[in-house]
Amino acid sequence: MAALENRPFVKMNGLGNEIVVLDLRDAPLAVPAEEARALARPQALPFDQIMALYPPRSEGTAAFVRIINADGSEAGACGNGTRCIALYEAGRTGEHHIVFESVAGLLDCTVSATRAASGATAAVTADMGVPHFGWRDIPLAGPVADTRAIELQAGPADAPVLRAPSVVNVGNPHAIFWVEDVTSVDLGRYGPELEHHPVFPERANISAAQIVSPQHIVLKVWERGAGLTRACGSAACAAAVAAARNGLTGRRVTVTLPGGDLVIDWRESDDHILMTGPAEFEFEGRLTAAMLGAPTGVA
Repeated sequence: MAALENRPFVKMNGLGNEIVVLDLRDAPLAVPAEEARALARPQALPFDQIMALYPPRSEGTAAFVRIINADGSEAGACGNGTRCIALYEAGRTGEHHIVFESVAGLLDCTVSATRAASGATAAVTADMGVPHFGWRDIPLAGPVADTRAIELQAGPADAPVLRAPSVVNVGNPHAIFWVEDVTSVDLGRYGPELEHHPVFPERANISAAQIVSPQHIVLKVWERGAGLTRACGSAACAAAVAAARNGLTGRRVTVTLPGGDLVIDWRESDDHILMTGPAEFEFEGRLTAAMLGAPTGVA
């Protein structure tokens, strides 16, 4: 029998970033990597991240969250998933201010009081914490004096398609390549190579970012452990703070991803990143042995 068989799930999305919420607070168990990979298959329950909720470890928090990618690996942060679990908890409890805990720290969320009566969709603001720019914190394989631009490129050596990214940790590692036109970048081709580049010992999320104006960034993301995605909240945060740090934008910007817009405010008073965007319920059900890759009827 699969470990997660018959466990209830809720399917949600944040800007098209596909999220599966597993509320394991009543019966905690680990999410096996092989079951996560099986569940992510097109014929099962395709997702970008699983947000697994466990009993709270700290007073005043709703749950401890573990984030599992489609390849079974664990992530430190997922902005779109954080908004989804905030909406899930608001629908369950009626609370609008909810705090979760993760390996990256506390996730302080506010769900719009004007959400639909059904609770099906809402705008959610999530405090994504403080970005880290030191090479050890990202982490990189070796010392780099200035992480606003590091030596890295993809494509032909004499005419690189992507070069000199900014790097930052926003709960997980991110590399942001500045480009003239994101539509011209084949991130599906270069993303896997860059995600696994030796300079990133824990792999990295790879983004191509186009500065439209001091208030607007257009972003395409290859997400670590998930691949090309319609949206990545932590990547939007990473691009916003990296752009501001490079003097390309102000500290409050709209980031447009294939799935829609996020508003990112890198608060000057304490350097916390506030991300605001939608979250949406899709459907719910129970996990089956077939979905989890186990032969039906085999214990």
